[in-house]
Amino acid sequence: MSGKNIFFLVLLVFIPISIAAHYLEWGDLVVFITAGVAILPLAAWMGVATEEIAVVLGPTMGGLLNATFGNATELIIALIALRAGLVDVVKASITGSIIGNLLLVMGLAMLLGGLRYKEQKFQPIVARVNAAAMNLAVIAMLLPTAMNYTSKGISQQTLQHLSIAVAIVLILVYGLTLLFSMKTHSYLYEVGLVDAEVGETPHEKPNILLWTAILLVCTLCVAYESELLVETLEVATAKLGLTALFTGVILVPIIGNAAEHATAITVAMKDKMDLSLSVAVGSSMQIALFVAPVLVITGWFWGKPMDLDFNPFELVAVAVSVFIANSISSDGKSNWLEGTLLLAAYTVLGFAFYFHPVIEGMT
Repeated sequence: MSGKNIFFLVLLVFIPISIAAHYLEWGDLVVFITAGVAILPLAAWMGVATEEIAVVLGPTMGGLLNATFGNATELIIALIALRAGLVDVVKASITGSIIGNLLLVMGLAMLLGGLRYKEQKFQPIVARVNAAAMNLAVIAMLLPTAMNYTSKGISQQTLQHLSIAVAIVLILVYGLTLLFSMKTHSYLYEVGLVDAEVGETPHEKPNILLWTAILLVCTLCVAYESELLVETLEVATAKLGLTALFTGVILVPIIGNAAEHATAITVAMKDKMDLSLSVAVGSSMQIALFVAPVLVITGWFWGKPMDLDFNPFELVAVAVSVFIANSISSDGKSNWLEGTLLLAAYTVLGFAFYFHPVIEGMT
């Protein structure tokens, strides 16, 4: 068992600790912190279980499973926050996930990989396709926001109807990106997958029933821990002196995506940048083209005013992140300095969100 897996195994102890903190009333701050830490190993084991099941199902179904469950933890947290009426926190977590994957994860991968290898290469055509998809995501977030700020007296219902229409288009595009990557142009993506398997010790065929059970249990546990996290979020963040905007953009995505972050950085340090970027950028694409639209449609069914009308400050942050990430990755090469630039951009945005005044409706 790898050191990373042992670490995540040890962190499972925070599950009973968070439950005890909740029922013994140790305080919202303690519950918030312990629940957040407990989600980290659960997300990691969900990822492992998904990968093991994918081995049995084969490349096509396995790829679809990975694409569906890639951001399951973040989706669960967002759904619970949406049900609790914390719409602004949900929007902030979408923003933060996109920014975090493009700047923090890709930046760390390029920096740490670049310190070991002078220059790392990856498929430029894949980078261009990902860039086009992320540009579409920015447009999808820009139009409802622009409509709200350029039209007087526009109703919430009109914005939601526009957002639902845009969400359907985004989900269709996401399905087409899966068709592109797994069927019509799968050879472009197979390079990274083949490289990832070189040097790995072959193991027996996974027990699909066992790993399905693990996936189910972890999903249920993540849902419960997310309930605790969301219930205590407002009080805990106030005690920490943080706004809900900063929490949603910075803290929640890091909690929900930590396992994926670790994977992207680890494979980059093994000079497998194709795989590393597919994890980092692929996660951003899934958030923008699948998770966000699903939340919009779910909010409509639940009667929650979830739409794609984002705070302009968040929209600027996403647009800047997509622009710099696309600029750096377009040539199919990376080095440690480019990674440093991405991390610097993430740090600057982090400071901006930290010092940003409280927005009406967000505490």
